[in-house]
Amino acid sequence: MYSHIYLASQSPRRQELLKQIGVQFEMLVAPAGEDTEAIETPLPNEKARDYVQRVTFVKSAIALKRWQASGKPWAPILCADTTVSLPNHPDGEILGKPSNSQDAERILEMLSGKTHEVLTALVLTVDQKTNPLFLVQVSEVQFAHLSKEQITNYIASGEPFGKAGAYGIQGRGGAFIPSIKGSYSGIMGLPIYEASQLLDFAKVTRI
Repeated sequence: MYSHIYLASQSPRRQELLKQIGVQFEMLVAPAGEDTEAIETPLPNEKARDYVQRVTFVKSAIALKRWQASGKPWAPILCADTTVSLPNHPDGEILGKPSNSQDAERILEMLSGKTHEVLTALVLTVDQKTNPLFLVQVSEVQFAHLSKEQITNYIASGEPFGKAGAYGIQGRGGAFIPSIKGSYSGIMGLPIYEASQLLDFAKVTRI
């Protein structure tokens, strides 16, 4: 039995969702100088599912090295990554975090009026000897048709930045979404049903 886990993510949303289901965690923070953004650069012609799986496993391996250097006692390590995809779209197979306002505008215009996928991968390293547990949760999100003014105002709010697909369903971006099929928490970045299944398997206790 484990009383807590290590979370290798600085996402406030993932932290909130773990607290919601009573999981105690300690952050495995990236040291200064570690280029986390380079990990998230898609490979040429990479599909969204392959991308999110690869990135999460790389993050998991790096997190294990962080733990080894920390000298802390062992606990399972949870890593996650979320991406947004317009499947088979020539410019939208992987829609990551916008690099600037123009990029956010481009992404939001692509999503406007369409149904896209949100893929969140989870990797849980239960111990140092066995292969990590892994899954990908996929949700479908319908986006309303957005006017130029809506897009401009939303970008001005600052919410699109730091978020895959240039929006946050838990914030103002939720007003653009008539319906979803899948996991609301998965779209936020941590599907709590699936995460609970992995944590229960690893015998992580709740408070």
